[in-house]
Amino acid sequence: MADNQKMTKKENIIQMVKFALISASAGIIQFGSYTLLHELIHWEAMGVSADSAHMFSYLPSLILSVIWNFTINRKFTFKSANNVPVAMIKVAIFYCIFTPLSTWWGKALVALNINNYIVEIGTMFVNLVTEYLWDRFIVFRGSMNTRNDKKEIKEADEEIEDTTEVE
Repeated sequence: MADNQKMTKKENIIQMVKFALISASAGIIQFGSYTLLHELIHWEAMGVSADSAHMFSYLPSLILSVIWNFTINRKFTFKSANNVPVAMIKVAIFYCIFTPLSTWWGKALVALNINNYIVEIGTMFVNLVTEYLWDRFIVFRGSMNTRNDKKEIKEADEEIEDTTEVE
Protein backbone atom coordinates (compact mmCIF):
# COMPACT_ATOMS: atom_id res chain seq x y z
CA MET A 1 0.00 0.00 0.00
CA ALA A 2 1.53 3.28 -1.04
CA ASP A 3 1.79 6.15 1.41
CA ASN A 4 -0.92 8.07 -0.44
CA GLN A 5 -3.43 5.21 -0.38
CA LYS A 6 -6.04 5.32 2.34
CA MET A 7 -7.70 2.39 4.02
CA THR A 8 -11.47 2.31 4.21
CA LYS A 9 -13.22 2.46 7.56
CA LYS A 10 -14.04 -1.25 7.23
CA GLU A 11 -10.39 -2.13 6.45
CA ASN A 12 -9.23 -0.14 9.49
CA ILE A 13 -11.73 -1.89 11.75
CA ILE A 14 -10.71 -5.31 10.41
CA GLN A 15 -7.07 -4.42 10.97
CA MET A 16 -7.75 -3.35 14.58
CA VAL A 17 -9.75 -6.52 15.26
CA LYS A 18 -6.99 -8.72 13.81
CA PHE A 19 -4.40 -6.87 15.90
CA ALA A 20 -6.51 -7.28 19.04
CA LEU A 21 -7.09 -11.00 18.45
CA ILE A 22 -3.44 -11.72 17.69
CA SER A 23 -2.42 -9.57 20.63
CA ALA A 24 -4.82 -11.58 22.78
CA SER A 25 -2.84 -14.70 21.85
CA ALA A 26 0.33 -12.83 22.79
CA GLY A 27 -1.43 -11.82 25.99
CA ILE A 28 -2.09 -15.48 26.78
CA ILE A 29 1.61 -16.18 26.29
CA GLN A 30 2.54 -13.21 28.47
CA PHE A 31 0.02 -13.93 31.21
CA GLY A 32 0.80 -17.65 31.20
CA SER A 33 4.56 -17.19 31.37
CA TYR A 34 4.12 -14.43 33.99
CA THR A 35 1.99 -16.76 36.09
CA LEU A 36 4.47 -19.62 35.75
CA LEU A 37 7.38 -17.42 36.77
CA HIS A 38 5.45 -15.78 39.60
CA GLU A 39 3.87 -18.92 41.05
CA LEU A 40 6.56 -21.54 40.46
CA ILE A 41 9.67 -19.60 41.42
CA HIS A 42 8.28 -18.06 44.63
CA TRP A 43 10.49 -14.99 44.47
CA GLU A 44 9.33 -13.74 47.86
CA ALA A 45 10.47 -16.99 49.52
CA MET A 46 13.95 -16.23 48.19
CA GLY A 47 13.91 -12.84 49.90
CA VAL A 48 12.86 -10.80 46.87
CA SER A 49 10.42 -7.98 47.56
CA ALA A 50 6.94 -8.21 46.00
CA ASP A 51 7.58 -5.30 43.65
CA SER A 52 10.87 -6.81 42.43
CA ALA A 53 9.21 -10.22 42.12
CA HIS A 54 6.69 -8.61 39.80
CA MET A 55 9.51 -7.21 37.68
CA PHE A 56 11.37 -10.56 37.50
CA SER A 57 8.21 -12.27 36.27
CA TYR A 58 7.09 -9.41 34.03
CA LEU A 59 10.20 -8.79 31.91
CA PRO A 60 10.71 -12.32 30.49
CA SER A 61 6.98 -12.71 29.86
CA LEU A 62 6.92 -9.37 28.04
CA ILE A 63 9.82 -10.40 25.79
CA LEU A 64 8.09 -13.66 24.80
CA SER A 65 4.90 -11.77 24.07
CA VAL A 66 6.62 -9.11 21.97
CA ILE A 67 8.39 -11.65 19.76
CA TRP A 68 5.16 -13.55 19.12
CA ASN A 69 3.08 -10.42 18.57
CA PHE A 70 5.53 -8.81 16.15
CA THR A 71 5.98 -11.95 14.07
CA ILE A 72 2.30 -12.79 13.67
CA ASN A 73 0.96 -9.23 13.31
CA ARG A 74 3.58 -8.36 10.69
CA LYS A 75 2.43 -11.28 8.56
CA PHE A 76 -1.34 -11.31 9.07
CA THR A 77 -2.47 -7.90 10.32
CA PHE A 78 -0.19 -5.47 8.53
CA LYS A 79 0.84 -7.82 5.68
CA SER A 80 4.12 -6.00 5.49
CA ALA A 81 7.04 -6.79 3.21
CA ASN A 82 9.25 -4.16 4.81
CA ASN A 83 12.76 -4.84 6.01
CA VAL A 84 12.35 -7.09 9.07
CA PRO A 85 15.46 -5.88 10.95
CA VAL A 86 14.41 -2.24 10.47
CA ALA A 87 10.87 -3.03 11.65
CA MET A 88 12.25 -4.90 14.65
CA ILE A 89 14.46 -1.94 15.54
CA LYS A 90 11.39 0.32 15.46
CA VAL A 91 9.55 -2.09 17.75
CA ALA A 92 12.62 -2.20 20.02
CA ILE A 93 12.54 1.61 20.24
CA PHE A 94 8.92 1.41 21.41
CA TYR A 95 9.89 -1.12 24.07
CA CYS A 96 12.92 0.93 25.14
CA ILE A 97 10.34 3.50 26.22
CA PHE A 98 7.44 1.25 27.25
CA THR A 99 9.38 -1.33 29.27
CA PRO A 100 11.06 1.02 31.77
CA LEU A 101 7.83 2.96 32.21
CA SER A 102 5.66 -0.13 32.65
CA THR A 103 8.23 -1.72 34.97
CA TRP A 104 8.32 1.45 37.05
CA TRP A 105 4.55 1.82 37.34
CA GLY A 106 4.15 -1.93 37.88
CA LYS A 107 6.59 -1.94 40.77
CA ALA A 108 4.99 1.22 42.20
CA LEU A 109 1.46 -0.18 42.00
CA VAL A 110 2.43 -3.53 43.51
CA ALA A 111 4.26 -1.65 46.29
CA LEU A 112 0.91 0.06 47.00
CA ASN A 113 -0.55 -3.43 47.59
CA ILE A 114 -2.49 -3.51 44.33
CA ASN A 115 -2.82 -7.13 43.24
CA ASN A 116 0.00 -8.02 40.85
CA TYR A 117 -2.42 -9.69 38.41
CA ILE A 118 -4.56 -6.54 38.22
CA VAL A 119 -1.39 -4.55 37.54
CA GLU A 120 -0.35 -7.05 34.87
CA ILE A 121 -3.74 -6.97 33.10
CA GLY A 122 -3.87 -3.16 33.18
CA THR A 123 -0.34 -2.94 31.80
CA MET A 124 -1.21 -5.41 29.05
CA PHE A 125 -4.18 -3.25 28.03
CA VAL A 126 -2.03 -0.10 27.87
CA ASN A 127 0.49 -2.09 25.83
CA LEU A 128 -2.21 -3.27 23.40
CA VAL A 129 -3.43 0.24 22.61
CA THR A 130 -0.07 1.99 22.45
CA GLU A 131 1.65 -0.77 20.47
CA TYR A 132 -1.14 -0.84 17.87
CA LEU A 133 -0.76 2.89 17.34
CA TRP A 134 3.04 2.61 17.15
CA ASP A 135 2.93 -0.32 14.73
CA ARG A 136 0.24 1.21 12.55
CA PHE A 137 1.71 4.70 12.24
CA ILE A 138 5.45 4.14 12.75
CA VAL A 139 6.62 0.56 12.15
CA PHE A 140 4.43 -0.45 9.20
CA ARG A 141 3.55 2.96 7.81
CA GLY A 142 3.87 2.85 4.05
CA SER A 143 4.43 -0.90 3.94
CA MET A 144 1.03 -2.30 4.86
CA ASN A 145 -0.44 -4.82 2.44
CA THR A 146 2.82 -5.13 0.50
CA ARG A 147 3.61 -8.71 1.43
CA ASN A 148 2.91 -11.50 -1.03
CA ASP A 149 2.53 -15.07 0.14
CA LYS A 150 4.84 -17.63 -1.46
CA LYS A 151 1.73 -19.32 -2.83
CA GLU A 152 0.67 -16.07 -4.54
CA ILE A 153 4.16 -15.60 -5.99
CA LYS A 154 4.22 -19.19 -7.25
CA GLU A 155 0.79 -18.76 -8.88
CA ALA A 156 1.92 -15.53 -10.54
CA ASP A 157 5.06 -17.26 -11.83
CA GLU A 158 2.95 -20.11 -13.21
CA GLU A 159 0.67 -17.63 -14.98
CA ILE A 160 3.70 -15.97 -16.58
CA GLU A 161 5.01 -19.38 -17.71
CA ASP A 162 1.59 -20.28 -19.19
CA THR A 163 1.42 -17.06 -21.22
CA THR A 164 4.98 -17.44 -22.52
CA GLU A 165 4.28 -20.99 -23.69
CA VAL A 166 1.37 -19.81 -25.85
CA GLU A 167 3.51 -17.30 -27.72
